[in-house]
Amino acid sequence: MFKKSLLLAALASVALAGNVKMDLNAKYGANNFHTKGAEKYAELVKDYSKGSIEITVHAGSALIKGNPLKAVKDGTVAMTDMFIPFTSGGGKVFGISALPFIANSYEDAYKLYQLAKPAYEKTAKKWNQKLLYSVTWPASGFYSKKEVTKLSDFEGVKTRTYDKNSASFINKAGGNAVALPWGEVYSSLRTGLVDSVVTSSASGKDGKFWEVLSHYTKINYAYPLQAVTINLDYWNSLDKAQQEAMLKAASEIEKAQWEAAKQEDKVALEMLTKNGMNVSEATPELKAQLDKIANELLEDYLDGANSQIKAIFEEYRK
Repeated sequence: MFKKSLLLAALASVALAGNVKMDLNAKYGANNFHTKGAEKYAELVKDYSKGSIEITVHAGSALIKGNPLKAVKDGTVAMTDMFIPFTSGGGKVFGISALPFIANSYEDAYKLYQLAKPAYEKTAKKWNQKLLYSVTWPASGFYSKKEVTKLSDFEGVKTRTYDKNSASFINKAGGNAVALPWGEVYSSLRTGLVDSVVTSSASGKDGKFWEVLSHYTKINYAYPLQAVTINLDYWNSLDKAQQEAMLKAASEIEKAQWEAAKQEDKVALEMLTKNGMNVSEATPELKAQLDKIANELLEDYLDGANSQIKAIFEEYRK
């Protein structure tokens, strides 16, 4: 109740002043391309709102240490970005973009995002927030200490995974999934708690995985989404022109960042190779074996899904 009172007082002050200052929590470091996108979004909003909205981006999740959905819902922070598949509270909907081998390209991933967007927006609203924009990560691959060319190479690996889907995938492949916060991954690789990771080329670049691992196999596991949301109380305190400015900026930055993801993938792969990591495509044999597991996981996922989610995949397959 006390926190809610502070939020209402802050909003009342904003309304009287006419100008708005908000903080945006960015999960990753200042050099991450999603964080850079958030910074650019803040600049666009300030420009399009004629200076009436000022957003300060705080990198490295400086403002949130727990669940980002809850933090925005409670008004602990006005805005945040979040790695959708790893965010608890989103249910099955938040797992859509991280289902293995559903999307085989950035174009596929964008199509799936557009079909699933109403479901994401509905879930965000339940948590008292509005979805502003979402951007894909470069496709997730497999980092390891050895070459991976067939399914049996997964036997016994200890793999850091980022959601329920990727954990089930690794376990079915013969490995052992380990849930870890991103900030603990590098040290866990150093100590041997894990010896492999499912994540993107960009994350491996940012994490300097070449210091602790030797191979990156481009299995193109999934194209998971990073989203930016705003607390609905803050949103509703804005006038129409300010809301339109934020939406215009969101549309523009979303388009730009989807293109930036492709470029980031290219740059990251070059960086991994430059630093001595063996980067390779998945062999046809491995791809066929992984596709079989993916089909099993999709069947399990859809078996308990609601009609909205099932409709998304029916349309996606057309």
